[in-house]
Amino acid sequence: MIEARHLRVLRAVARTGSFSAAARELGCTQPAISQQMKALEKSVDTPLVVRSGRGMQLSEAGRVLLKHATGILAGLSAAEEEIAAIAGLRAGRVRLVSFPTASSTLVPPAVARLRDSHPGVCVSLVEAEPPESLAMLRGGECEIALAFRYPQSDGAAALPAPAHGTPREARAEANLEAQQLSAGSDWSDLVVTPLLDDPLVGLLPATHRLAGRGRPVELAELAGEQWIAGCPQCRGHLVELCAAAGFEPRIDFATDDYPAVVGLVAAGLGVAVLPRLALESVRPDGVSTVPVRTASGAPAVRQVVALTLPDLAEVPAVALMLERLAGAAGR
Repeated sequence: MIEARHLRVLRAVARTGSFSAAARELGCTQPAISQQMKALEKSVDTPLVVRSGRGMQLSEAGRVLLKHATGILAGLSAAEEEIAAIAGLRAGRVRLVSFPTASSTLVPPAVARLRDSHPGVCVSLVEAEPPESLAMLRGGECEIALAFRYPQSDGAAALPAPAHGTPREARAEANLEAQQLSAGSDWSDLVVTPLLDDPLVGLLPATHRLAGRGRPVELAELAGEQWIAGCPQCRGHLVELCAAAGFEPRIDFATDDYPAVVGLVAAGLGVAVLPRLALESVRPDGVSTVPVRTASGAPAVRQVVALTLPDLAEVPAVALMLERLAGAAGR
């Protein structure tokens, strides 16, 4: 008989590649992991892992079982949450996965309000960017994932010919990266709670020719600038927006650290586009912030949402957390 605890061990071994690493992840001993894997292999009467060098890989049977284990564990997690909620939210848990700017702006007030009204509900937080956070949600590792996507990404214009000094390989790599990230924005199997449209803001050095003129900046006006880009998904979107405006950005710096972006812009090393939420937790000293318009003349925005699975959406603690997040977004 296959037990849920054995499936969790199998998932940890597959993710970490060894019994010892799986033991560290699950907070137990390596012999305990070995014993549980032996029990699982005995119950299915076939090997599930094979040694490969210093690590381990799943056998064909192991891969099949892991594929089904993901859905089984997600269903068990939903069942556990519903049972805990029977007591009227005196117990239960909500595991959040959030991208960094939402972690510092939307999550704190939402969790504080939930804790004030229902102190028995335990809320935890792990940071991950989409599409990784969506994979965690579908894999049963959290109940709610805060994510974002760019509406302009659909049907984006093709990239123009490479600018002088820009390798074709670099442009092709950026385009492929954007396509892969766009594939992670399929939310058709999830319950989507819209939170807000987060405007993108241009960051210019304080002495820049376009700083402080009191009107939005068209992306085409920045065609000859050096650029500082953010996370992979944001970087791919920047390339798409600039392509629609008729140019390819020269990206000299790429960093997920927003204070670093501000510092690089303030030092006059380039221009950048950041979500407004990012600036709420960063002091934009030495830079000028300006609204940004796309090639169509519309403001550039990203959609920020909270995602969960249909079964989990019925769990009272999860539904309450979604309500609190929506309230925090509305301020």
